[in-house]
Order: sequence, then structure tokens, then C-alpha cells
Amino acid sequence: MPGKHVKQTPAASSKPSRRPSDVTSVRVGDLPSDAVRVRKGRAWVVRSLVALVLAGVLAVAAAFLFFSDVLSIEQVNVSGVRHLTAEEMQTLAAVPASSTLLRVDADAIAQRVKSSPWVEDVSVRRVFPHTLELQITERSVAAIVEVTSSEKEGTVDNWAISKEGLWLMLVPPTGSDQSTGLSMQIYEDASSVLHITDIPLDVRPEVGERCTDESVLNALAIVSGFTTTLADQVKVVSATDTANTLLTLDNGVQIAFGTADDIRNKERVCLKLMEEHPGQISYINVRVVERPTWRSAPTF
Repeated sequence: MPGKHVKQTPAASSKPSRRPSDVTSVRVGDLPSDAVRVRKGRAWVVRSLVALVLAGVLAVAAAFLFFSDVLSIEQVNVSGVRHLTAEEMQTLAAVPASSTLLRVDADAIAQRVKSSPWVEDVSVRRVFPHTLELQITERSVAAIVEVTSSEKEGTVDNWAISKEGLWLMLVPPTGSDQSTGLSMQIYEDASSVLHITDIPLDVRPEVGERCTDESVLNALAIVSGFTTTLADQVKVVSATDTANTLLTLDNGVQIAFGTADDIRNKERVCLKLMEEHPGQISYINVRVVERPTWRSAPTF
């Protein structure tokens, strides 16, 4: 039509347009190309070489420290010791002068220290850079056993024994040549613990060996089995044989205790009788705990 402007709309394309949602992406690493494989192989080789170099450096450093004196032992600290002197501990441990914390044989040191009957347990610890620590657990003196001397007729030797029945040592008289250099703790213990007397003549103690005499072991079992103040009151135990074990308390009261069976009932009966008759009892017999007997103290 003349005078009318007509706007022509372009014809639609025969190829459909791609929407954004139709576009996908692929990572280079997902492509199984030879170039990617080569790149990964080179990275693995580099990492392996770095690891080998580091391992070599560490090995060389460790070897240097092991064979050098950089970590030499300059000090040995000992704790938990009361019955052994510093000189005795030095002899027992025998730490070589050329030892280092890396070369020292800790197990060998522990075995040497445990060869002493006083030592129940020991741990050896390295404290870098120059200290070795020995932590000792000592045995204690449970009693002094008076043993008829095999060398001097008519004399008695005092032997320290542990609660487990281990012979710890022959305690020499105070002031004797044999007592020189010994720990004073040994003599303090010997003066405070109970004494076991009247044991069989054939008992022959050996340092570090366990006692095999039933009379001595029975006496130890009785006192170690006490759970009341009676344990602290016992000063002497006559151990001629197990059936006739006789306790003497610090107040002079004697208790015919017998064998180490039914200890707590026997202990209870003794305490009850002394409570009911304070200051009147001199002798109690609880060898048969169901039929206890007692005697009064003499009056003047």
C-alpha cells in the first residue's frame, strides 16, 4: 500500500540457538591424554626424589649424632634411694665414661642396678641433651632376724629381711670397720623394726636369696597381715617353730599366736581382751582363736 511503511522481520534461522544449560565443561585432568600422563609421572618422580634426599639427610644426621659425642652423658641423676649410697649406686650403674644418650645400653644398666637386693625396680630415662635419670624403687626392712653366727660361737648376727622374705644384708655393728660407708638409713630401720629371735640353728642366710625357713616366714606373715595398731606394737617375735610363734609387744604383753592363719580374728580377740582388761594382762594365747586364754600381770 502506497505511503505505509512496512517493517520486515528477518526470517528465523534454520539452526536452533544453544541455551546456556546445554553447554558442558570438561577439566583437563579428566582427559586421558598422553600429555597429562607424562605430567603426572614427572611429578611423582620429583616427589620420590625429594623424599629420598630427605631420608638420606636424616640418616646422615642420625648417624652423626649416634657416633659423635654431641649428646654425651654429663650427669646421672638418681632418685628413690635411701639404703644405697651414691658410691654404691655409681658402682652398680657403671655408666661408661664414653657413653652418649644414644649409645648407652639402658637395659644393661637396669640389670646391673637390679642385682642389688635393695632394688625392687628401676627405670632408666634419657633427658636430652646430657642427663641420664635412674628412678629406683627400693625394698624396705620388714624385720631384723637374729641368726646364730656360724663364725663366732655364741654370737648373733643381725640380718635385714624384706617383707617378701628376701635377705637384704648382714647388718654389721655400729662403729665397726664393716659399717664404714653404709647408709645410716639401714641402722635407723634396724633400730625401729621388730626383731625375730630364737630361729632354728640351721638357718644360713645368703644376700639376695629368699628365706626358706618356715618359722621366719610364718613370723613375717603374721606381722604383715595385721591391719590394726597391733602391728606397730610388736617388737620381738620368737620363732622357734610355726606352732609356737610368740609375739612380745612394746608394753611387755606376750601373745602366743601360733601359725599365720585366721590372723584378723586372732588380732581382734587380742585387742578386745586388752581393751576389756587395761593394764591387767601379761599373756594371751590365741593359737586356738575359738578358745582364747589369758593371764593377768603379777601384782606386787
